[in-house]
Amino acid sequence: MSQTEVTYQKKELPAKLNKIGLILLAVGVALGVLGFFVDHTRAIFNYLLAYTFLISIGVGALFLVTLEYVTNADWSVPFRRIVEIFAGIIPFLAILVIPLLFNMHDLFHWSQKEVLATDKVLAGKAPYLNVPFFIIRVFGFIGIWFLFYFFLFRNSLKQDKTGNQNLTTINIRISAIFIPVFAITLSLTATDWLMSIEPHWFSTIFGVYYFSGTVIAALAAVTLAVVLLREHGYFDKRITNDHLYSLGALMFAFVNFWGYIAFSQFMLIWYADLPEETSWFIQRWAGNWAIFSILLIIIQFLVPYIALLSQPSKMNPKRLKFVAIWLLFAHLYDLFWIVIPSMPGMEKGYIFSWIDFVFPIAIVGVVILIFNMLAKRVNLMPIGDPKIKRGLDFHL
Repeated sequence: MSQTEVTYQKKELPAKLNKIGLILLAVGVALGVLGFFVDHTRAIFNYLLAYTFLISIGVGALFLVTLEYVTNADWSVPFRRIVEIFAGIIPFLAILVIPLLFNMHDLFHWSQKEVLATDKVLAGKAPYLNVPFFIIRVFGFIGIWFLFYFFLFRNSLKQDKTGNQNLTTINIRISAIFIPVFAITLSLTATDWLMSIEPHWFSTIFGVYYFSGTVIAALAAVTLAVVLLREHGYFDKRITNDHLYSLGALMFAFVNFWGYIAFSQFMLIWYADLPEETSWFIQRWAGNWAIFSILLIIIQFLVPYIALLSQPSKMNPKRLKFVAIWLLFAHLYDLFWIVIPSMPGMEKGYIFSWIDFVFPIAIVGVVILIFNMLAKRVNLMPIGDPKIKRGLDFHL
């Protein structure tokens, strides 16, 4: 075995990482269960928020994997295994969705037969918004995502052992198929879980809005993991700040993209001034929700935009750690802004509850445990990829 190969070898992550994940998950689950007893409706709305956040990390990471293949990128190859590990959240979505399916009547007005009998608008949407078809879509989408994840990840791991370059060609073809499938399934997922909370409202751009936040969250999670692993010596020494620059540039690009889509959605709905479209935004300007709406612009756009504006900031590991954590919080805040105002009792403004802070703790625990479980079984770099050397030697 050559010295070059030795630098790639699998390294065990610290045992305390698993303990931290278990503690956070235990605390989050315990408080979450208590929250269901204290205020069942509030707990299930917050659980929905947490679930859609995990979809963003897992499915967003799978999108980044396929994006690398279809664009034939070199610089990101040393990091692809980290992205693949985050995509490992996808199989767990089928389990984590079960509490939501058992509490659909608390989330969705359209799932209640007595409502359909008196609401002509919802009755007209019933061919799509009905419980059996909804459940079929949920597990169908998860199944589709899992199949793409399974074959892409399996081929990537097989390439570690065989070095077969044909596996890259196969993954490029699979990725090219996944991109349009991803666009459709993620848009419908956003419609099902988020937009249908208020089924009388609709936005033709909402799927793209959720997509922009999804990619930001996935990029932020990957960037944070890469910087931390690099700091603790888990990557080849040839990984430099030039590699980090590309991650910072991508985060900056999608922050701008989110700002563009968010403004476009608001501006088009405001300009058209149709009651069935404006009601959603009017709700988010009622009472103290106006403060939350203004803060969303600052948190999700202005702060990360300024923090990543200069070229040196995109290469600074400390700055990138801060921005990555900030953007993960920003996407969670964005989902909070989407979900919680639609909850019964929140029409006139936000009412504080400790339950709103419980499920993010569990999210961190879940992500740490899944990452640790997968990372200790595989190389942290795709050592068999034919572009690995070009990726390691990448310079601006």
